Amino acid sequence: MSASSTSRRIAATVLAAGAMVSVVALPASAHDGDRHRTPKVEISRVQADSPGRDNRTVRSLNAEWVEITNNTRHAINLNGWTLKDEDGHRYKFNEYRLAGRSTVRVHTGEGRDNRTDVYQDRRNYVWDNRSDTATLRDDRGRTVDTESWGHHHRR
Repeated sequence: MSASSTSRRIAATVLAAGAMVSVVALPASAHDGDRHRTPKVEISRVQADSPGRDNRTVRSLNAEWVEITNNTRHAINLNGWTLKDEDGHRYKFNEYRLAGRSTVRVHTGEGRDNRTDVYQDRRNYVWDNRSDTATLRDDRGRTVDTESWGHHHRR
């Protein structure tokens, strides 16, 4: 056996072993990254208790809101997505695209929808001040994110 063929065999063995190590190591490192990855779309903030008196004015109702943030660079079509509380109050997005790296505020009261604010057009409060859970689901009914506060009981 010549020195060059031995060198080629050693090199091939080393390359094959390296390929196997990288294949085995890849899932572990990919998994570690998933734990710390920012969600694509999330409930980023909730103001369940509107400031001041709860007098059911449009101003007071609109000071109760949930923010939904798109953490990707690309717009996401939220058409058919829903935002729901523990009591079953549900808001359904209709023909709304959330731009990349942007946030929309979903107000409880009445108003005119625009790029940054949409309105549920309700005349009563949705979010319980003391405890509740906001659940965001996509158009297929899959839970995208939840945000809970207070001492809540999952139903």
